[in-house]
Amino acid sequence: MNTPQTNPSRSAGALQDDVGRRLAARLSASVETGALPGDVASRLQAMRTLAVARRKQPGPVQVAQPVLATAGGPGHRSGDDGPGPLGRAVAAVLPLLALVAGLVAIQFVQNERRADDLARVDTQLLADDLPPSAYADPGFMQFLKSDDR
Repeated sequence: MNTPQTNPSRSAGALQDDVGRRLAARLSASVETGALPGDVASRLQAMRTLAVARRKQPGPVQVAQPVLATAGGPGHRSGDDGPGPLGRAVAAVLPLLALVAGLVAIQFVQNERRADDLARVDTQLLADDLPPSAYADPGFMQFLKSDDR
């Protein structure tokens, strides 16, 4: 079966129409030559009649009622000005400010926790009676972090 060449300038609808025409031509040729059994040919005829009945009719698009497009959108009333340009600007910037404030708060909490952890380790180092060689031991930090001492 020949496949249609893809051309970027053709729309998807035009390609579908082209494939539909080719398929219809092959099915019609099969029916005319008698290559299809009788029940398949009758079902094909019924489907063809249904497809023709449901086919979209080309033509201009008709609007039921003309609509005036306004800057405020379809639900905009002429007497209601809304929040105004300053209110819209604040409403646009407010989520960004909330995001920045949340990130600053997270950074502050993490810094406080890190400082508390370091202070706890320093307190343990200064309070213990350890020989200086213990501080050079690679497993010393792991020993300090374990709570089962």
